[in-house]
Order: sequence, then structure tokens, then C-alpha cells
Amino acid sequence: MAADTSDADTAADTDADAMTGRALLIRARGLWETLADAPVSFTSPSEPTGPAGATEASGPTSPTGPTVVVSPTSALCPPSWAGIVVLGGAAIATAPTESAAQVLRRALASVPVASLTRPEIVEAVLPVADVLGPATLAYLSSAEFRPASHPQGAVETLTSADPYVQGLLRSAEPGDLAESGMEEITSPAFVVRAGTDVVAAAGYRAWPGETAHVCVLTHPRWRDRRLARHTSSAAVAHALTAGLLPQWRARPPASRRVARSLGFRELGSQLSIRLEVDALDGTRG
Repeated sequence: MAADTSDADTAADTDADAMTGRALLIRARGLWETLADAPVSFTSPSEPTGPAGATEASGPTSPTGPTVVVSPTSALCPPSWAGIVVLGGAAIATAPTESAAQVLRRALASVPVASLTRPEIVEAVLPVADVLGPATLAYLSSAEFRPASHPQGAVETLTSADPYVQGLLRSAEPGDLAESGMEEITSPAFVVRAGTDVVAAAGYRAWPGETAHVCVLTHPRWRDRRLARHTSSAAVAHALTAGLLPQWRARPPASRRVARSLGFRELGSQLSIRLEVDALDGTRG
């Protein structure tokens, strides 16, 4: 009887985990369909099965190619670029022009969805001039949130315009600052100080679909001390209390580890590409 109870508990946990994954996936897909700024949807029924990440289909029946639409105002990528987003075994892509969309449809039609955000795969089939990414897309439910434990008062709340927060931003390398997104937060800044100086901060930017895009920055001399986990935990708690969906978009492995430690599920990835102009000219006429 004990074994039967254990099996039932395991099955219930698996069902609850799958339901959480589906709910996160639905919200994440809705967000990126909105950001595409054109009628498009993720068409595959594939869904994630565990907290560590999304299910990636493999083998001869793997889904291939993204659904491509023309959207000059897409937020999947910088202006005049093409953007590809993979979530839960399906993919969408936006192109700035019809000629660019034609190039994408032809070149990516036979590429497995799981490989669509791998630069080396995309560059092998497309005339790529530049690449941004890939970035991993991770999301979190309140039920799976694992807040960081830190001493009372270790994390303070300041406005993003606070001089000490701005001092941290000025001290960062331009690349690190751009990667962090801290200049664009719309939430309070959750910070850790060393003396009076702010040495780590996190917050989030309000995105469509009631999404909180998490942003984190730590001074180089204060890294590897779990400060990013402490500050981002406070930012995530604030977002969840407001009923928002926390999103963690990251490229560096260290940033992804912080997200996973808080309970985020990696559901997909994003890649932006700039196509060679000559290749696009060749599709006209």
C-alpha cells in the first residue's frame, strides 16, 4: 500500500509540473506573438515536460522551420533585422520585408526547430551579415519560486534614478550595461551596498502581456558572491506580488545559473540576424 501511495504522489507531482509548464508556455508564446506585431502563432503542440527546460523533439519526425511573417515593426529583433524565437518545440520568425521573408522561408524550411537559434546552423543556410544571440528564454511561476535567503536589510529598495544606482550603471562596461538592461527598468531597483556604494542591483522592465523582464547588474569586483541572486530574488518577488510573469533572457552561463537557482524554467531561445543586402536584392524582380 505504501508503494501505491508513493506512486500516486509521484504521478500527481508529474501532472502538476506538466500543468505549470503548459501555463507558462501559453503565456510566453502569447507574449512573443504580441511582440511580433503581425498575425503569427506558434503552431506546434509540443510542450515542456520538466523544470529544467523545454522538450526538444528529435529524430525524423522533428518539426522543422519557423512560421515566418513580414513585420517591419517587430520587437523580436532590432529594426531591419530578422528575429527567430523558439518556444516549446515551435518557432516563429519575423522579417523586415517580403524579400527577406522569402529568403528565410526557403532557407529554414528544413532546419529542425531545435536548431533554429544556433548561429552556426543558421549561418550555414542563410547569407548572414551579423548575429545577436542566442539568448535563453526562461519563465517562473509563483509556485516554483525559490527565493534567495539573505540577512534582514541586506537588500534595499531604491528608485532607478537614485544617484547610487546611477553610480553603479556608470561604473559598468558598456557591453555589460547593455546586456543587463538596467537602464530600462520600470520597477524599483533592489540593491546591495558595500558601505554607501551600490555594488549590485536588479529590477524589471514592464513588457506586454503583464510580463516583467528581469534585469540584473553586479559590479565586476563584486561578482561570484551570490549578490545577483539576492537582488534578482527581490525583484522577482516584487513582480510576482504584482501578478506579473517574470521573464529571464540571458546569454552568459552564469546568468542562466542564477535564474535556474530561483526556479525559472528555460522554455526556449531567441536569435536575431541581419541578412546580407545583396542576397535580398537577388530575390526581387
